Amino acid sequence: MAPAGRPGAKKGILERLESGEVVIGDGSFLISLEKRGYVKAGLWTPEAVIEHPDAVRQLHMEFLRAGSNVMQTFTFSASENNMSKYFEHVEEAVWAVEVLKESDRPVAVTMCIGPEGDMHDTTPRECAVRLVKAGASIVGVNCRFGPETSLKTMELMKEGLERAGLKAHLMVQPLGFHTPDCGKEGFVDLPEYPFGLESRVATRWDIQKYAREAYNLGVRYIGGCCGFEPYHIRAIAEELAPERGFLPPASEKHGSWGSGLDMHTKPWVRARARRDYWENLLPASGRPFCPSLSKPDI
Repeated sequence: MAPAGRPGAKKGILERLESGEVVIGDGSFLISLEKRGYVKAGLWTPEAVIEHPDAVRQLHMEFLRAGSNVMQTFTFSASENNMSKYFEHVEEAVWAVEVLKESDRPVAVTMCIGPEGDMHDTTPRECAVRLVKAGASIVGVNCRFGPETSLKTMELMKEGLERAGLKAHLMVQPLGFHTPDCGKEGFVDLPEYPFGLESRVATRWDIQKYAREAYNLGVRYIGGCCGFEPYHIRAIAEELAPERGFLPPASEKHGSWGSGLDMHTKPWVRARARRDYWENLLPASGRPFCPSLSKPDI
């Protein structure tokens, strides 16, 4: 399938989702811009919007070219009480939904929770039910946990809605890191957070698998959060190209499943230009004395 840009007709997000269309979100801003030298770790305030707007604009453009349909404003942590108010409690998220409903616009709400639920032990099933009853049209999770864990949470949220006889569109934007060993607070509990997470970065093939599993689960708004680079978003767009009917512009320079390697001068590298090689690869970290899992601090 050749890259074909984007359909020209403009439709609202609910219209897209109700027609079964896949909506691809954006990825990482805080962690990506910190690595690029535009954000200071700690409070993670988005001062780059004022100090280096071109850097923020460039990252937006890269996500757009990679296949994003929706790019969120880079305003996280812009308020005085930023880090003490994650939506980690469903009660707070319900209040937000109730206020947003007054705008008469579609409300999408995601929580920073894993399979264990929120900080008051409200299960993902109950969180989803309460958010939809409050008026949310799109519900799901974002950040704090990797793709595998986030999909487990989404499965629980879906179960809760089905048992309650409620309908809503599902949205997932996990970390671009593998975090099977983190605790209830997510990756912030891991000793590698935030400056030693590179060995946990998901490969583009991991993200293609995540995109397919999310789609098969019934999730139609699929994106990423911290650690999700533009090439990860491209992986979502490429995996779901058959359903969407087109590839993103960034795929012009990327052969499907490593097919571009068939031009390499080394025969053993050319032999890697196939899907089964990359799907079954178990990548090594190159660190023989490092454990495969960590012990969370909490």
